[in-house]
Formats: sequence, structure tokens, C-alpha cells
Amino acid sequence: MPKMFGFALMGVGIVLLAFGIAAADSFASDVSRFFSGNPTDKSMWLMLGGTAAILAGGGGLWLSRSRP
Repeated sequence: MPKMFGFALMGVGIVLLAFGIAAADSFASDVSRFFSGNPTDKSMWLMLGGTAAILAGGGGLWLSRSRP
């Protein structure tokens, strides 16, 4: 994986994670948390997708670093 692709994937992951955290603090998420005990599905998917993208980008950067 080229290094630029890894950095871009990590950047997208950080943005998705930030949107997910903001969505988890929204009024809709508070209402959902009141009735079901969990935040909204949208905020959960954004946080999971952001985490996965950060891990994939970091893993790609780590693997490209170890190659000559």
C-alpha cells in the first residue's frame, strides 16, 4: 500500500470518528440512549468505520515501512 493511501485512509478515519463522536452527543442519540441504553445506529457505524479506517491506514503504513 502506498504511503499516501495509508495517510489518506487514516485522515478519513479520523474525520469519521470525529463525526461519530459528535453524533453520539446529539439530541437524537440522547433520546435513543434514554429508551434503549445505546446511542443511535448512525453514530455507532461512524465510530466503527472510523476506527477500522484508522487501523487499516496505520497497518498499511506499518507494513510499507518494513519493506525495503
